[in-house]
Amino acid sequence: MGGVEVVKDISVVPEVHFLEQVLERILQGELRVPKFQRPFLWRPDQMLQLFDSMERGYPMGSLLIWETTMQLESLDTIGGRNIPPAPTGAKVAYVLDGHQRLSTLFGVLHRLADAPQSTQQEDWMWWVYRPLARSAHDGVRYRHWKSGETVPGNFLPMRSVLGTLDFLEYARRLSDISDSREEADRLTTESERIAKRVKNYKVSVVRMEGGTLQQAIEVFSRINSSGQKMRPDQMVSALTYGTIGPETLSDKMEEIKGRVAGSGFGEIPIMTIFQTVLALSGEEDVQRDTSWETMARKVQGHLSAAVEDTDRILQEVVEFLRDEVRVPLARLVPYNIQILLLAVFFHFSDKVEAEQRAKLRNWFWTTSLAGTFAGATTTQVRNFIQQMKAFARGMGGLNYSGERARAFPGRFDLRSARVRAYLLWDLQTFPERKNLDGSTTNVLEQLATAHSETYRHIITQSGVPGASSPANRIVMRTPPGVSIRQALIKLAEEGRIDILDSHGVSLASIEHLKVDEFTEFILARQHEVAARERQFIESLGIESADKEAGEADIDTE
Repeated sequence: MGGVEVVKDISVVPEVHFLEQVLERILQGELRVPKFQRPFLWRPDQMLQLFDSMERGYPMGSLLIWETTMQLESLDTIGGRNIPPAPTGAKVAYVLDGHQRLSTLFGVLHRLADAPQSTQQEDWMWWVYRPLARSAHDGVRYRHWKSGETVPGNFLPMRSVLGTLDFLEYARRLSDISDSREEADRLTTESERIAKRVKNYKVSVVRMEGGTLQQAIEVFSRINSSGQKMRPDQMVSALTYGTIGPETLSDKMEEIKGRVAGSGFGEIPIMTIFQTVLALSGEEDVQRDTSWETMARKVQGHLSAAVEDTDRILQEVVEFLRDEVRVPLARLVPYNIQILLLAVFFHFSDKVEAEQRAKLRNWFWTTSLAGTFAGATTTQVRNFIQQMKAFARGMGGLNYSGERARAFPGRFDLRSARVRAYLLWDLQTFPERKNLDGSTTNVLEQLATAHSETYRHIITQSGVPGASSPANRIVMRTPPGVSIRQALIKLAEEGRIDILDSHGVSLASIEHLKVDEFTEFILARQHEVAARERQFIESLGIESADKEAGEADIDTE
């Protein structure tokens, strides 16, 4: 059991069962997945490898289950298929280790014949086939069928191997599609061999009986501390199961995430929400990666209130960012820790004064431009939280006088906080971009879905020095066959200065475009845009960089 120490009052019984028997218990509602488990995460290739290992006779590892009369909140679907409720009053087995494997096997082998079969991964991933012709596979012997076309007749659907009637029907079809009786016999024999492998496959099951829910969860958490690790938020969610009502911490955080996204601000990362819950529950070591059991015990008495506070406070944070700092989308926030720290401020402040809001706006821009939170350590994050608490309570300030803005980013990469800060300035400075036909472009709508593709290259030729600079990017829609470069030249020649001004492109820089001086154009526009951004930086009282352009560090979480 992976070094898990024996827990008092829990008895452990190792057993061996046929796989078919284990899956039948799921079908009867007797074997269930508790809600404190992580969701199904396996990739399609991992699913195929499991079936390939089974056919080769390799062990798939033990399943760990906990049998109890206690009724736990559990999943109503496994492997994309609905399962019946647990039998009333009877013992139920809950999966503590092996969820991903069991979901794969149940979802594939017990797939209903009328289940959706489309080009969407959520559908095709559960349809696993075994090509019977030796030339149809190399390496891993199993396949998904992603195409909307008809599945080849010599691909054995794994959903058929446990159902006698389904398997006989498939064997009959093999006779219909085969060119000869010999080929039909060969394919039928191969399919029977594979079905027999699955039916006779034995699974090692470690069954625990007795003990408390908390003991079972602690065993679960220790087993899941190795291998494919759970995220910290999933681990604490499991360890605090049952302490904040029928929903798990993960459920509630997903709801918060959905509400923020539904406001139009976009999705805040779950880890940021989780760290905010910890911070508002009184914990300051929100980044540590040590004993999550200790962390769970420390905060579980405060979790329910902290979750409610986080839900409410994040709405305040979003309003502040959107209305006062003019950050329109979550994905443009330079550092997620800024969201956390703003939540700490609004939570611990009795009354937010106008002067504090002004200082917070300046703090946001300073830390964004200076890269204050790049690579922040656990100790630094704890100090940031303590400082923000003191500021919220009127017992300290936000002193960043020593910070200096980093240079204009030399490369357009949204993984850089400096690039995100540049985009926030850019969106404020050029709020209404006009297209070649005079219509306006909804930049935010595009950014919400298209990321960096919203900002199109002006110079598209490869190998041009400086081509990766933000100065070589622009948001403009052009007719088919018309490049951004051609559009800018046309606008300059027609004297349509208003459209050029809406993008911050000067007539002087376009003169370089006309004679194919691509590097010179980029440098000229970079100089103009960087100068305008520097004026904004200095207007906030922030010291600007000592050089015009510099490296755009990839430093976001």
